[in-house]
Amino acid sequence: MDKVWIPIIMFLVIGAICIVPVYLKSRERIEMQSTLRAAIEKGQPVPPEVIEALTRNVKIAPTSLSDLRTGVIWLAVGIGIGLSSHFADFRGGDHDFPGLGIACIPAVIGVAYIVLSFFNPNKFKPA
Repeated sequence: MDKVWIPIIMFLVIGAICIVPVYLKSRERIEMQSTLRAAIEKGQPVPPEVIEALTRNVKIAPTSLSDLRTGVIWLAVGIGIGLSSHFADFRGGDHDFPGLGIACIPAVIGVAYIVLSFFNPNKFKPA
């Protein structure tokens, strides 16, 4: 019966690691909005720092440049895994590269991002 608790605790810890930061961030945002609402109701001016803090985490649509950068990084990770698998096999000498299959996953993700960068309507506009 003790062996059953190990995976249960493991999944609970993974869930807590994922859920707790999201919960704390949303609670902080709710408190900031209630403070801002109270200041507006009292007629006080809103400092620009508060507005900047509220809009700091607003998601921006990805541009073609950001897609291209992400794709190049994923492709490089896939190539790195593939090369490390290839060079690690020199000791064994059986010419069986099991890491190449794993390397295909990030490499294909990288190629997909690079292709998406050409079709992204949000083109990068330098400042």
